[in-house]
Amino acid sequence: MADISAKLVKELMNLTGAGVMACKKALVETEGDIDKAVEELRKKGLAAAQKKASRIAAEGVVATVVSEDQKRGVIVEVNCETDFVATNAKFKGYVARVAQQAFDSSANTLEELMAEPWIDDASVTVEQALSQEISVIGEKISIRRFERIVTDGLLCSYIHMGGKIGVLLEMATEAAPAAVAQPGQNIAMQIAAMRPKYLNRSQVSQEYLDHEKEILMAQIMNDPKESKKPEKVIQGIIMGRINKELKEICLEDQVFFMAEDGKQTIKAYADQVAKEVGAPFSIKSYVRYEKGEGIEKKEEDFAAEVAKQMGN
Repeated sequence: MADISAKLVKELMNLTGAGVMACKKALVETEGDIDKAVEELRKKGLAAAQKKASRIAAEGVVATVVSEDQKRGVIVEVNCETDFVATNAKFKGYVARVAQQAFDSSANTLEELMAEPWIDDASVTVEQALSQEISVIGEKISIRRFERIVTDGLLCSYIHMGGKIGVLLEMATEAAPAAVAQPGQNIAMQIAAMRPKYLNRSQVSQEYLDHEKEILMAQIMNDPKESKKPEKVIQGIIMGRINKELKEICLEDQVFFMAEDGKQTIKAYADQVAKEVGAPFSIKSYVRYEKGEGIEKKEEDFAAEVAKQMGN
């Protein structure tokens, strides 16, 4: 049997929201495989579907740069170790220069970007300039990722909470930039707040749907009351739950956070904007970065608490 540490239990708790003993049992059953343990907890209805791989656990800043004509834009994430540094003006200034570097660059990968001459001193590379910045600031800094969008429509960006979340939104429209500036901001704010995984249902793979159906079926089979229902009823329950999930993870299906009736979807809002500006308007793509998502931050002093509950 795999050695199930308090740290591993704590990590599974953070990923799923399940209790200590449920997490320990799932890890024992899966011999310490945390991904399989997440699946087991989901099948038992003990883990939230959207918590998998969504943990936010590192400091840093997200920044964007958009051209004056709103045809080109870039979004970057630069990480650091502490919130103290993340909110420091010098660090934020450095991140802004990294964003400008990525905007001016033709690099398609992070490796290519790091090898380029630094925007403020061509005698050193971006990577060498980063090393210098680490020496000045005094803690580890990393340029984690960037994405560039070039469009025949229009771009807008939104930065939330000083760079904790950033959104770069591509709008398919022939309207004047000023006419869609506020709608663009509204939609970008929706993306920042509601974390959609997909633009619309057409982007959701059949593999994802099949996997979710498998999880939901396992949940029903583990419920003494629901498992006795006719197959047709069970399939209806599964499809109902799938549709509910898609309304949460697909941007166009989400309820617009500013909807006066509490029902208008983002797709309906985009259609409304098109009528108001007298020109086609739709969402073509978006990029949402949240600082530190998917990075495990070093956690201090939690082992004793979990170990106590585990009885170790």
